[in-house]
Amino acid sequence: MTEFLQQLVNGVTWGSVYALIALGYTMVYGILRLINFAHGDVYMLGAFMGLYASRWFHAGEDPSPIKALLVLLTSMILCALIGMVIERLAYKPVRKSPRLSALITAIGVSLLLENGGVLIFGASPRFFPQIVAQKNIELGMGVVLSNQQLIVLVVSFGLMLALRWLVLFTKVGKAMQAVSHNHMAASLMGISVDRIITFTFMIGSALAAAAGVLVALQSPKIEPYMGILPGLKAFVAAVLGGIGNIPGAVVGGLVMGIAEVLVTGYISPSYRDAIAFVMLIVILLVKPAGLFGKAVTEKV
Repeated sequence: MTEFLQQLVNGVTWGSVYALIALGYTMVYGILRLINFAHGDVYMLGAFMGLYASRWFHAGEDPSPIKALLVLLTSMILCALIGMVIERLAYKPVRKSPRLSALITAIGVSLLLENGGVLIFGASPRFFPQIVAQKNIELGMGVVLSNQQLIVLVVSFGLMLALRWLVLFTKVGKAMQAVSHNHMAASLMGISVDRIITFTFMIGSALAAAAGVLVALQSPKIEPYMGILPGLKAFVAAVLGGIGNIPGAVVGGLVMGIAEVLVTGYISPSYRDAIAFVMLIVILLVKPAGLFGKAVTEKV
């Protein structure tokens, strides 16, 4: 029982990271009906932005909660700006083109970010400094939670709740909902569709950056290709929950994290990456719209 509870805690921790990345996928799809395959690479950039920010603030030499927060916020702001640039330069020109054009563009941006990362950061792995001194917390029944895992959980769920509040209770959130329903009707109501789309990319990129920094706290080895598999798994999580549905992305991420950790602990670590794609096949066969998604009939 102790081992199961420990695996469950670890699974929820990893699942909260997948949920943060999946939110970016689901938000962009909800607004543009576009799968942003470059999103996992923004997660990678978030880790590297956090690495350089930790050096600027000397967070690794003298760890403190304030410096760790500054590292996180700096990474999120920089990646939000990168997301804005990506949307304006890559996706906006093909917005009215066939969906295949946008999909190919997304793949191209992903390859550009990965190989650009190799060129700028180097192919060799870098090691993220320990900006938070590690301590273990006893939860009872032999279950241990590190303070780094606690930070991941608190920050992840805090950001998810903040996003939920933004979407439901603010003017910009209501504008996002309107644009997701119908671009033309939203523009006729005086909503700047371009600004809302750019804002959505910025929010999604900031969440991915936060995920990159949070993962680097626990797994300090970072490299330019680190976003490929987490990006794909987060996409599967978004599909699992119902892509375009924000609560669904959160649930899908948690399910993905728990399933991955349980498979690693009870079956074999070799199947850790395979479980994501098994779940994708199953959900597409059983409930193609996802757990919280609704089947939509498109006019041809």
